Amino acid sequence: MSRSDAHATVGPTARPRVVVIGAGIVGCSLADELTARGWTDVTVLDQGPLPAPGGSTSHAPGLVFRTGPSKTLTAFAAYTVEKFTSLEVDGLSCFLPVGGLELATTPERWADLHRKAGLAASWGVRAELVGPERCKELWPLVDATRLHGGLYTPDDGLARAVPACRAQMERARARGARFLDRHTVTGIERDGDRVAAVVTDRGTFPADHVVSAAGFWGPVIGRMAGVDVPLLPLAHQYAKTGPLPGTAGVTDPDAEASRPILRFQDRDLYFREHADRIGIGSYAHQPLPVDPFTVPAYDDAEDMPSSYPFTEEDFAPSWEECRWLMPSLKETEIAEGFNGVFSFTPDGMPLLGPSRALRGFWLAEAVWVTHSAGVAKAVAEWMVEGRPSLDLHECELTRFEDAQRSPAYVAERGSRQFIEVYDVIHPLQPPAEPRPLRVSPFHARQQDLGAVFLEGGGWERPHWYEANAPLAKGIEVPPRDAWAARHWSPIAAAEARATREGVTLYDMTPLRRLEVTGPGSLAFLQRMTSNNLAKKPGSVTYTLLLDEAGGIRSDLTVARLTPDRFQVGANSPADLDWLLRHAPDDVHLRDITSGTCCVGVWGPLARALVQPLTRDDFSHEAFGYFKAKETYIGHVPVTAMRLSYVGELGWELYTTADLGLRLWDTLWEAGRAHGVIAAGRSAFNSLRLEKGYRAWGHDMTSEHNPYEAGVGFAVRMNKGEFVGRSALEELGAPTRRLTALLLDDPAAVVLGKEPVYVDGAPAGYVTSASYGYTLGRCVAYAWLPPLETGTGVHVEYFGEKMPATVAVEPLFDPEMTRIRR
Repeated sequence: MSRSDAHATVGPTARPRVVVIGAGIVGCSLADELTARGWTDVTVLDQGPLPAPGGSTSHAPGLVFRTGPSKTLTAFAAYTVEKFTSLEVDGLSCFLPVGGLELATTPERWADLHRKAGLAASWGVRAELVGPERCKELWPLVDATRLHGGLYTPDDGLARAVPACRAQMERARARGARFLDRHTVTGIERDGDRVAAVVTDRGTFPADHVVSAAGFWGPVIGRMAGVDVPLLPLAHQYAKTGPLPGTAGVTDPDAEASRPILRFQDRDLYFREHADRIGIGSYAHQPLPVDPFTVPAYDDAEDMPSSYPFTEEDFAPSWEECRWLMPSLKETEIAEGFNGVFSFTPDGMPLLGPSRALRGFWLAEAVWVTHSAGVAKAVAEWMVEGRPSLDLHECELTRFEDAQRSPAYVAERGSRQFIEVYDVIHPLQPPAEPRPLRVSPFHARQQDLGAVFLEGGGWERPHWYEANAPLAKGIEVPPRDAWAARHWSPIAAAEARATREGVTLYDMTPLRRLEVTGPGSLAFLQRMTSNNLAKKPGSVTYTLLLDEAGGIRSDLTVARLTPDRFQVGANSPADLDWLLRHAPDDVHLRDITSGTCCVGVWGPLARALVQPLTRDDFSHEAFGYFKAKETYIGHVPVTAMRLSYVGELGWELYTTADLGLRLWDTLWEAGRAHGVIAAGRSAFNSLRLEKGYRAWGHDMTSEHNPYEAGVGFAVRMNKGEFVGRSALEELGAPTRRLTALLLDDPAAVVLGKEPVYVDGAPAGYVTSASYGYTLGRCVAYAWLPPLETGTGVHVEYFGEKMPATVAVEPLFDPEMTRIRR
């Protein structure tokens, strides 16, 4: 959202009226962050008593483990540790730096801890792989004979959530904020398309901005505002033992905790000390969904609204696993327990950001204590300054497709997130259900060819085709370890070779397509994007969506089909949302993805396949690179674009979904004479990395500017004003670059997010990686300090430091002769 939109109703110098719904750890943190930035007219409402109003914060065990696959979540957690360490209540810190220890009792988990140690190095978290005896030193109750080892993170620990709320309340109040308990929200008032007030059972509170930080009540508040909140509340078991004999393992009986927080993920369990007792959390039981619309009010709840009765039968198997890991627990019993309610989303990430359905209405939902202060900082930056300093595309409300918002989908995927919360998840691993959900018109033909589908955005995406297995015979592909071999096949090498030597069909239907029309279309797109789009109809332009700080919100291909009609190739629903927020009345935007489809026809024989099917001239002279033409392929009307993201001659052919199957069959039949095959995403990713094409969301995000990301060619500073231009003018020399690496060992493979070492120290991380079948080396792109070509570095993969070399890009066909022919 732009800064002007953030202040749309109150002017650039006024202090907006903000109402935060929910005085849990997120609401209190947000009030503190907003008031620290000068927005002091902040009211925080909650239905329960303060400082523990009965939501998830009131019972949270407070574990803060920072390391995981998401760089953004790690940054949130790191800020939470930093901030809570600086807060005190009654002379006690709001963060206990007891450290964290994750145990491996299986070879698979031990291997995963090596991978997680690499993630820690990538994201700047201190971590150490330790053996069984060191694990026992850290947690004497643990039976070391059960262990392969552990991952020790000395700076993790316990957040004292309710005291942290108190501390932040005091600071926010001192700056002018007010916190009102016993106020039940009953409605959201609007003025046109903007929020106007929050209605409670004790009065109405006018507001320019309303933030729902209501936790598992988020869907209830969302319904009042007319805003969809795809969130599933689930009950999670937490128990405490009786006193341990002789306070076994507790170094200080008077302390709340002194040993590291402990995770036994092989059995979906975690542990923390409570003085002379042990607290145990379990994800091992069946999902226990809770309807947020039936949660009792604070005074009607048996204990508190977020605490449900303990179901001993669900916990019984976990208690046996606890005693297996810690035999001394046989000397005690479970003294108390409860089923605590908290929130899950379909992808396990928070729900953050503004709603376009009701301007001025924000979400800060599905946030655990671990990430609370970091989330609050990001949302406060977003509200006050117009953008967060961190890339939040994984967390934005707009990330979900319409097909991913049904209550059935949210319930099924949210429950799956609970089940898999501690599972070893491969980065390509597709969710099990509900599938298939979205399929292209070519799906039946792909099934006939033995397509192996993975999933993204709800779409079934072929990654390779078993029908091409005979083509893989005789192609030498280095063997892979068990992890790298998951969701991969050497058939991808055959499909990549066919693309380089013959002609292949790629299903590009899942790529997002927007239509922009109206008399103001060109001026609007010129203002919103970085490249010059003032070209003749029939032109296609690669360009960037920047934010006001010059960060890359997305990258686009824009085809000007007529003077006032454009087809835009985009990345996510957030792109459409961003454009709609800024579109003037004489511009109309719509997402045409679901009603259309696309086949990529690529390879040196692409023209030989396509030309006989059309009366238009598809020669290079008549239909040049980055040009578009509306024509016919056989009986099928298509929009043909001379684009190639695999580095070969070819076209993207678009048509309506009803004609998609006819288009595929026409191309397939004509291609038989040329040995056409279908190819999947695995080969596609290899080919695009050999060519150096960036993937937004992986290789570059809003945290990066075009010049350091290597896409400065898509910026035309002399075209006039556009979003982000002023910020780009003030940039200094890059201090980091997206860097192409070639692994030195022809058999080495990495997958992404591994740390990169320069002169023996972590200096960056891999964004995208794939084996380059044409080059005979694994290609990895990484964010690193500027380095000279030929510089040697090391990429750490499961604890092994693999040598790699900084390479000149593009690695393949730098003269572009294969595309422009």
